[in-house]
Amino acid sequence: MAPTFHTLKTDFQIGRNRLVGSYPETLRPILSLKAAKAAHAEISNWPGYGRTPLVALPKLAERLAIAKLNYKDEGSRFGLGSFKALGGAYAVFRLVADAVAEKAGTRPTSSELTSGKYADITRGLTVTCATDGNHGRSVAWGASIFGCQCVIYVHATVSAERAAAIARFGAQVVRTEGNYDDAVRQADSDAARLGRLVVSDTSYEGYLDVPRYVMQGYSVMVQEALDQLSERREELPTHVFIQGGVGGLAAAVTAHLWETFGDKAPAVVVVEPDKAACLFESARAGKPTAVKGDLDTIMAGLACGEVSELAWQVLDPGAAAFMTIEDEAALEAMRLLASGDAGARIVGGESAVAGLAGLICLSSRTDWREAIGLGSQARVLLFGSEGDTDPQLYNGIVGMSGDEVRALAS
Repeated sequence: MAPTFHTLKTDFQIGRNRLVGSYPETLRPILSLKAAKAAHAEISNWPGYGRTPLVALPKLAERLAIAKLNYKDEGSRFGLGSFKALGGAYAVFRLVADAVAEKAGTRPTSSELTSGKYADITRGLTVTCATDGNHGRSVAWGASIFGCQCVIYVHATVSAERAAAIARFGAQVVRTEGNYDDAVRQADSDAARLGRLVVSDTSYEGYLDVPRYVMQGYSVMVQEALDQLSERREELPTHVFIQGGVGGLAAAVTAHLWETFGDKAPAVVVVEPDKAACLFESARAGKPTAVKGDLDTIMAGLACGEVSELAWQVLDPGAAAFMTIEDEAALEAMRLLASGDAGARIVGGESAVAGLAGLICLSSRTDWREAIGLGSQARVLLFGSEGDTDPQLYNGIVGMSGDEVRALAS
């Protein structure tokens, strides 16, 4: 019998302004296949690069009455445990390379930066950002390999373990009061005063270039998944369920698939915690809309109250639907993946499984399925955006450590 999570509160709505057809020219300055190709060429040459697994979940597909279900497992990405390694570190590279080019008169490659060739310049640079955990870890890692200093701001509910994981890369970690959006403002204010380079994954007025770099980095993951499906000679996905947050990941996925496939692009459903549903509320209002409060959700990487302007420009016309889920749905999805009952054992973190939880919740509603065309021939692609990035929390939720789950899977 399929898991339904039918007792849990959830909400759903069709994208109000969705366009069909070719990817609009007006969006190419934000995200494009040309920029994605450049990001892939750079990132694929970094030490430790390797494609993350695309795992089939045939048992769950059958139970949900769909044809195919694939899960792109980002838990092994560059040893950081999250897809964020693709975005934050790529943005650090772009900023550091720009600074070196301005002073040295030549633009360095990532290999030249990692070798320390321009250390006399890079050691005088400081990158900074606010984070729920994974983005800050990526920025700190990027700073460590490209030779600059790093200061990361974490808000009140970020766990000590996530903060410690950032500090292990040599970053200074600053704990702030308030929520994620408060930490973003503090990081930006301090950077302006102290001459630091902000590496945020959310865009706002006057701050657009760096979030664009971050999203371009995420596109590497999407192209990998398409390549893996092609190598298996599988048909392209008809639907993608993807996590929300500020919208950067969802926008990167939506844009890449839309430009690649035009009117044959998969229907993208954006899934958020009900306590931090800024994209859902924006879709309902028809314009970027912030949500207030402490944004206290177990899905820490999605605890965002303000929409990224750039991401919204893609998602407003590009996403097929938006939905919210309760924390309990994510917890049940984590346990389901760990159990192997979906068809494979996977270590999926709290934020990673939001798309999966959304799919399961939606599948129990005939009207919602019909609204997005999720029928028996549907082929769904999920992006599992993190592994056990907070090992203690993961163990407490699943009842096993991530290492134990991985051992059982091997």
